[in-house]
Amino acid sequence: MKTVVPITLALLLVSGCDNPPSQPKPVIGVAFETLQTPGWVFAFEVLESEIVERKLEMMEAIADGDSNRQFDQVRNMIARKVIGIVIAPKDAKAVIPMLKAANEAGIPIVCYNRPPEKTDTRYCAVVADNYGITRGTVKYMAEVARKSGKKHKAMILIGDLSDLNAIGRRDGFEDEVKEYPDAIEVVARVPTDWNQEKALAGVTSALQAHPDLSFIFTSSDFMLASIASALKSAGKWKKIGEEGHVILGAFDGDETAYEMLVDGYLDADGVQDLRFESEAAVRAVLDMREGKPVPERILDPGFVIHQGNLKEMTPRMWGAHVHARKK
Repeated sequence: MKTVVPITLALLLVSGCDNPPSQPKPVIGVAFETLQTPGWVFAFEVLESEIVERKLEMMEAIADGDSNRQFDQVRNMIARKVIGIVIAPKDAKAVIPMLKAANEAGIPIVCYNRPPEKTDTRYCAVVADNYGITRGTVKYMAEVARKSGKKHKAMILIGDLSDLNAIGRRDGFEDEVKEYPDAIEVVARVPTDWNQEKALAGVTSALQAHPDLSFIFTSSDFMLASIASALKSAGKWKKIGEEGHVILGAFDGDETAYEMLVDGYLDADGVQDLRFESEAAVRAVLDMREGKPVPERILDPGFVIHQGNLKEMTPRMWGAHVHARKK
């Protein structure tokens, strides 16, 4: 006797054979210390885009400056069995226990933009060449100073020295200005700890002590607003080419720096290539997962944007893209 299968049941059986339940996508955890600056926001967005393009999912976590909270977030990612972690840590020391936890779980981990202190744990750090980019930026500024035919009194704004990025930028500045003893004399070194108020107070004090100061480098574009405020108060906020212009350079590549370049107040900016860093971080996670050799450190060579190459380099500057979005 022929068995008759109801049409609806037959369709369900066929459907079940042809379309098995979809498997969940592999997940990469992204743990950022903060999203308080446009650079971190842009980097976070590019990371997400890179992960999605690779048909993966992102588990996100923001620690709001709290290392203990970030460690808890990393533990949660490990418990979720993510296939890898990209972490922008609070500082170089606090991240080491997080690296160890990932190692113990057999999960690849990549430090984004901030490397750890020396450790025997397994990791990859994708970081800007802070030293090299700074030297290139200061070199451009120093050449401008030398061409002016006079010796310039200089100031550097130094970042939080618990951050290895800040150390690299400070050292890049110091080593480059040594090459220009005829054009530059450093008279002020302002610690900022990446704090706007501290930066403003330090620059204001330095300008009072050295009213003829005419060369400033800041270790982060984040401090440009404080510098502009102090220079305006001192009557020294002048465009390039105007009498009394203070040669000004910075590091990062943010929207403020882009606007100051276009407006003619900023001479040069060392730019981190955040697209390169994001792509390299995700690729490193996947390569580590597959057992491929991955270097402990991948350097972002970045670039220097200045008044001479502004039009050419604008498409590569992440701050220019942030600026364009707001139009």
